Amino acid sequence: MGSAGSDPAQTAQAVKILIAGGFGVGKTTLVGAVSEVAPLHTEEYLTRASAGVDDLVGIEAKTTTTVALDFGRITVSDELVVYLFGTPGQERFWFMWNDLVLGALGAVVLVDTRRLEVSFASIDFFESRGVPFVVAVNCFHNVRDRTPQEVRTALDLDPQVPLVMCDARERTDGRDVLLTLIEHLMARRSAPRSTV
Repeated sequence: MGSAGSDPAQTAQAVKILIAGGFGVGKTTLVGAVSEVAPLHTEEYLTRASAGVDDLVGIEAKTTTTVALDFGRITVSDELVVYLFGTPGQERFWFMWNDLVLGALGAVVLVDTRRLEVSFASIDFFESRGVPFVVAVNCFHNVRDRTPQEVRTALDLDPQVPLVMCDARERTDGRDVLLTLIEHLMARRSAPRSTV
């Protein structure tokens, strides 16, 4: 309990988590599903100017795209607040990732089994910067057309990287993805360090 007159929001520890992945994998949807506040979205309509630039194969019904970031918040307790930053998925907006990753505790890489190749850049980004991450397979309309092991093999994931199946629209699935990331971060922290 804080001292009289203290504001718990001022004393809460803030944690930053990125939600990343390729274009159209469900990042905006995941942030919206788990955020306790109406998330901030920087969605814009796709236009004719993006024809030939944005690959809509497999996501033909997509009409909008994130051009900067998505932002959401989860208050875990009076002492802990989690801020979620959804990254833009299109290559022309990747320059923002370098700023968004600053101070991030970890990340979720959301993938779509219909287009696994759009996930490689996200995985490479976090691996090259030593940022811990988990992979969440967004099972659109609850379709599970690949096993977790098939996805792990296709993405060439390190065995220590957790992989979970989810529906980005479901709050409980989103919560489970974030809990998997927290468990992964805690396990890394408690693992003995190499003396080599």
